Amino acid sequence: MTNHLRDLRGARGWSQQHLADLLEVSRQSVNAIETGRYDPSLPLAFRIAELFGVAIEEVFVSPSRG
Repeated sequence: MTNHLRDLRGARGWSQQHLADLLEVSRQSVNAIETGRYDPSLPLAFRIAELFGVAIEEVFVSPSRG
């Protein structure tokens, strides 16, 4: 699954560590999500979207939609 997490984080000037702290996950988890090596759980995906104030579809892109 592709995502826009790096762009959203960068637009706010946040480091991976800062985002990880806000989400209560490791920096490595944030990196893995950003690089597509890890798909977050649904609750985590919703927390990410809520943190950025956007719909979940604005963060994560379905593989079938490219």
